[in-house]
Amino acid sequence: MPKYEFSVSVRPQFVPEHSAPDEDKFLFAYTVTIRNTGDVTAQLVSRHWVITDANNKVDEVQGLGVVGEQPVLKPGEAFEYTSGCPIATPVGSMRGSYQCVAEDGTRFEAPIPEFLLSMPRTLH
Repeated sequence: MPKYEFSVSVRPQFVPEHSAPDEDKFLFAYTVTIRNTGDVTAQLVSRHWVITDANNKVDEVQGLGVVGEQPVLKPGEAFEYTSGCPIATPVGSMRGSYQCVAEDGTRFEAPIPEFLLSMPRTLH
């Protein structure tokens, strides 16, 4: 039986030059690597993000593809992109999932593990 699996890793980074802490605006960039660790060629179709700031304000973002693309990945192939997220606190977190469709029509979800958004020198 084929295995349907995308593995996701994320590297977040604070972007001070696009942040205004005195205006409660903290911008984070994150670089996502999506790797097809399954046995079947599949396409990333849509995304669902859950963004939480330190005040427990939750934003959900859903949409087609990532950075305007819906990459098709053969087994072993990877796709990397960088995007950004503004939040109102110096610390927050993001998690979510990608909705994918294999070439045989099977739909599956690739979880995005939760990761921390943290302005440097905020956590001790």
